[in-house]
Order: sequence, then C-alpha cells, then structure tokens
Amino acid sequence: MPLDHTPQRIVSLQPSATAILAAIGKLDRLVACTKYCVDVSPEVRERKLAIVRDSWTADTNQIAAAQPDLVIAAVPYQEKAVTEILKTGARFLGLAPKTLADIYTDIAAISGIMGASDRGEEVIATMQREIETVSQQTAGKARRRVFCEEWGKPLITSQPWVAELVYAAGGTLVGVPGAETSADAILREDPDVLVAAWCGAGNRVPLEKILRDRGWTGMRAAQQNRVYCIPDEFLNTPAPTLVRGLHALAVAIHPESFPHVSGLKCITNIAVHSY
Repeated sequence: MPLDHTPQRIVSLQPSATAILAAIGKLDRLVACTKYCVDVSPEVRERKLAIVRDSWTADTNQIAAAQPDLVIAAVPYQEKAVTEILKTGARFLGLAPKTLADIYTDIAAISGIMGASDRGEEVIATMQREIETVSQQTAGKARRRVFCEEWGKPLITSQPWVAELVYAAGGTLVGVPGAETSADAILREDPDVLVAAWCGAGNRVPLEKILRDRGWTGMRAAQQNRVYCIPDEFLNTPAPTLVRGLHALAVAIHPESFPHVSGLKCITNIAVHSY
C-alpha cells in the first residue's frame, strides 16, 4: 500500500477553506475551524470540532492545541495574526483571492494538496457551468445597475468576484469592487437594485433602517422595491457556495425570470419578506 503523504489534520481559519474541503470530500481531515465555518458548512457542527479564532485574530495556542499538519487561512489578515499562525510551526497555506479565476485556482490548489485533484476539477467545472447557464438566461435582458455592499460602516462595495456574478446575473455593479464608498456617492448613482451582504451578518441586515439612516428611501431601488439582503456566506465566501449567491442575485436583478431562492430577503411596501 502506498503511503498517504497528504495532510491528515487541518485547521481552517476561514469559511472558504472549510467549504472547499467539504466540496472535495475531505472534511474528515478537519480538526478545528472558526465559528463562522458552521454557517457555510453545517455538517461541521455535527462533528463537534475545536473552535478557533479566524485569519484576522488567529491565536498560536489554539492552533497548536489542535496539532495540525496544515493550517489554511485567507484574507483579510492582520500582521499579528499571520505571526501567530507561523509561530505554531505547522505548514501554512495563505489564500488571497480577488476574482473567480483566483477562486478556481484556490480550489485546485487545496484539491491538489489533499490528493483530490480530479474532484477539484469537477467542482470548478460545476461552478463554471452554473455561471454560464445563468449568464445565457440573462443574455439580451435589460442590464440593471446594482449596488452590492459587503459592509455598512464603513460602506464597502462587494469584491471583484461579486461583480462578475452580478454581470452573469444580468446586472452591472455600481462602484469600485472592494473599495470604500459613501452613502451620498451611491445615492448619486441611483442604482436599480440594492443588495446588502454584510460579513458575519448572515441575512440579518436591517434593510429598512439603512434606507432611512442613509437617506436612500427616494432611491430608484427603494421606490421599486428592489432592496435585498443576501446571506453573507453566499457572496463573501470565495468557495463553491458562491453558486447560491449567483442564483440569489439573479432573482434580485431579474425576479420576473427566476424562481425565488431560500435565504433571500427583500423590502416590499416597507415590509421585509423572506423567501
């Protein structure tokens, strides 16, 4: 029998790494993860793994206690957190994706390390097919202008990979992806659709409150009842779970053409409805 030299004990400091491991069938190698990983991969809860701090607040002692032979983390990092990871002496894989192409590369890299390259290629191909299918369904439709935010204070536009998903779903992202902006700047843009997907907030973004507080109630999107909350893990986690975010975006941008999906919330006549 050939020896298995792939990592046997993995600590994941970012939900995206956990989601990728789940997608390639290697979640059994996970020995510790963050509390946020459970939102993306509910099966983690059943295994009662050790819970550790994330890539931003990593702690040497917590990681070392899990005795990993591989630690996977991803941006955003703090310099102090990276130092904490390196002090454990474990092998460290640090990811910093910006685009869908970067995410595919990360899936391929983790799959290769885990000896599951074929499965990784299947996962990537499935994502690409889903995106292409939605893109074909929106071809020829009016391209609506969409502001999608990953954080509210400060106001930050969603990442470049979200801009790509918005385009596939029949929209165009307003603002510079991943950059800080202002309520006044977005009001001047007057987008057709508003999407809030705050990091760590799940689907609990207070839509009515942000419209009032920012003076956005007269915005085109608000007037046309096109204000949505998409769960954080669907858009901010650079992993195969983005496909769910794609379908949610398609409903938000072209509700007349796509069936409602679970988790998506919208404001209709000043009330918030969940589907």
